[in-house]
Amino acid sequence: MKVPNYLVQSILVTICCCLPLGIVAIVYAAQVNSKLAAGDLVGAQTSSANAKLWCWIAFGIGIAVQLIYVIVYGVMFMGQIAELQ
Repeated sequence: MKVPNYLVQSILVTICCCLPLGIVAIVYAAQVNSKLAAGDLVGAQTSSANAKLWCWIAFGIGIAVQLIYVIVYGVMFMGQIAELQ
């Protein structure tokens, strides 16, 4: 049976969004193939589900942090423009 390991997604989310949570996703993604090789199908499916979950959590937090960054610096920039006028 084919169980997705989400390793590529985990690496991308680690690089682009949120490093600490992306590492958690990588750890779970790395467990999938070894559990499949050992014959532990339920464990592989659980690790796959956890890797997917942590990918989405890291992605969401990464996007939220970037939005907050843009809003804060946008407000600061607008304040500086208002002072010049």
